[in-house]
Amino acid sequence: MEEPPTRVLACGDVEGRLSAVFSRVQNIQKKTGQFDLLLCVGEFFGTTPEAEAEWQLYKTGAKKAPIHTYVLGAASQETAKKFPGADGCELAENITYLGRRGVFTGVSGLQIAYVSGREAPQEPAPAHCFTAKDLSALVAPLTSSSKFRGVDILLTSQWPRGVWHFANNPEVNTKFCGSNSVANLADKLKPRYHFAALEGAHYERLPYRNHVVLQENAQHVSRFIALATVNNPAKKKYLYAFNIVPMKTMDPSELVKQPQDVTENPYRRSTKDKTDTLKTGFSAAEEEEPAHQFFFDLSKNQGGPHRGRGRKRHPDGDGRGRDQQHDGDGHHGHKQPRRHPQPTGPCWFCLASPQVEKHLVISIGSHCYLALAKGGLTPHHVLILPIGHYQSVVELSSEVVEEMEKYKSALRSFYKSKGERCVVFERNYRSQHLQLQVVPVPLDRCTTDDIKEAFTVQAQEQQMELMEIPQHTELKQIAPPGTPYFYVELDSGEKLFYRIKTKFPLQFGREVLASEALLNIPTRADWKECKQSREEEEESCQRLRDDFQPYDFAWED
Repeated sequence: MEEPPTRVLACGDVEGRLSAVFSRVQNIQKKTGQFDLLLCVGEFFGTTPEAEAEWQLYKTGAKKAPIHTYVLGAASQETAKKFPGADGCELAENITYLGRRGVFTGVSGLQIAYVSGREAPQEPAPAHCFTAKDLSALVAPLTSSSKFRGVDILLTSQWPRGVWHFANNPEVNTKFCGSNSVANLADKLKPRYHFAALEGAHYERLPYRNHVVLQENAQHVSRFIALATVNNPAKKKYLYAFNIVPMKTMDPSELVKQPQDVTENPYRRSTKDKTDTLKTGFSAAEEEEPAHQFFFDLSKNQGGPHRGRGRKRHPDGDGRGRDQQHDGDGHHGHKQPRRHPQPTGPCWFCLASPQVEKHLVISIGSHCYLALAKGGLTPHHVLILPIGHYQSVVELSSEVVEEMEKYKSALRSFYKSKGERCVVFERNYRSQHLQLQVVPVPLDRCTTDDIKEAFTVQAQEQQMELMEIPQHTELKQIAPPGTPYFYVELDSGEKLFYRIKTKFPLQFGREVLASEALLNIPTRADWKECKQSREEEEESCQRLRDDFQPYDFAWED
């Protein structure tokens, strides 16, 4: 029989307001019954004379905590003297200091890992800071076991840096918030619940997964919760109640159930391999997206639809961001912009390339541009392309992805105004430069389900199995750079994916959309059959540019 759950309360920075937090706990217990533990993250002690007087009442036994309370150590120099040292101990009856770092296992088998204080800027670390050695010493014994799946709870004073990626935004300054080492720690320890404080904010992140979909066996999800300061005037949440059955006593199929709103892992977002960052210890260095990209020299003449340039920004087409300052000799002002990756040979689609047919460009952003598809299926068939040389979506840096999403959103609004829904597809196979094909389909022609069925059925007819990618999953989680694939995104947000094994029909996306079930224009399946003269292309592009302009966020007068 499954163990009864452990009932846990987690609390943000107490800052010496012990009576306030304990009376709140008593009220909760009166209403809902006894809790087993109170876990305090952030600063437990205050620095005022009132806070000191209040603490003396508990220290002398005049007052007693109504619940087993476990607290993290100091996160500032002022409170460091309240703790006897790096090792845990009882501070007063029912109030236990956990220590600088370690693992606490409850009677029920509940495993709680913890790290007190802030990341040390240098060695030797002040008393209120932890070091890379502390983290390695915590992680190594746990993860070296072949049975290790994660910890039940992780307590840290600081937030993990970047925890907000792929999720709802917290009300903090994300530029300065959090520690990379704590993010690495959370990635390694895979806590089911991770609590932190110090920022004076309440933030409950959507749950995130700890495995790569379709590549690894399902694992449990993690939830990050930051709590505010006790009795804060803005009444932000500082106490969080939950029930938890220890991982080790749970049925594995129950443990790995994925909630509806699960997202990708926020700590594994760059294209470089981060898997070994902690094998030798923790680095405090900021982990940036890699500046290099992955190049594939296919050196064959890559023909294909579209390219372009338009009425905007730098005439040489390098698409540098509009915020950067440049002086006359091409040197950059205060901010060095990232260079767009360059191809190793001629490329039809790099915006700065002489091969680009610039008359097909509709709009140019900072990182992407929009072009009319050459030999398009319909007059509004367009392509979203990165300005720099990237082969596929999975290799894009985060700012390129962000702008690509903005273009998709603008196009959806534009097509909607025309009574159309859009289908987006990409073929990362025998192509040198990423081309995201965007094709509108009239709403009265077919439903989203019809489109999904047409792709699925026509793939099966060619012995291909399209897989549905779970919601909130990024393509790069299931297709590492270099993987050939075909991918479709429907207007409902549903995504279909096929990993190309050997051969693949180059015109598959067009063929499905042109088929009788959808647009019913089978003769237009091959773009070469739909060629227009240069004059016709210029005219079509001008019309579409004017039409799209009200939706074009990149438009500049």
